[in-house]
Amino acid sequence: MTGAKRPLRVELTRRTAARAPGIRSLALWASAALGTRAAGCEIAVQLVSAPTSRRLNRQFRGEDHATNVLSFPAVPLPGVQPQPLGDLVICPQILQREAREQGKSDRAHWAHLVIHGTLHLVGHDHIDDDDARRMERREVTVLRRLGFANPYRMTRATGAT
Repeated sequence: MTGAKRPLRVELTRRTAARAPGIRSLALWASAALGTRAAGCEIAVQLVSAPTSRRLNRQFRGEDHATNVLSFPAVPLPGVQPQPLGDLVICPQILQREAREQGKSDRAHWAHLVIHGTLHLVGHDHIDDDDARRMERREVTVLRRLGFANPYRMTRATGAT
């Protein structure tokens, strides 16, 4: 297969002892979010503690609390392979607490947050209502294809945010 692009590459760094899905699952979910754009690309996933998540959230978003996922898009680098898309910084402690509060499995919430964060890496956002609806539809479609329920319907049903 000369000239064929490699599938999405995921580099995983654990900065916390919390449990997390394996790299294959992370790559599957991120690839599903990206579709054909995944080929020949790379994302870095860092798993961090709640204090580290809080520090990064405060530093980069001005929010003084730990958060589930932060996305840091990379600057495109022409000619570099695999092409870095950016970093996802995930706090398993927050993710697991949210999953319990929202009545979801940890695995379903992991899939959702990896997909959500990956879409941010390629320019999706939820700043205005139209963009939020578009991004949410994309997430729900990808999750459904992977066998997961609509996370927003579950969140609304439990009253969690």
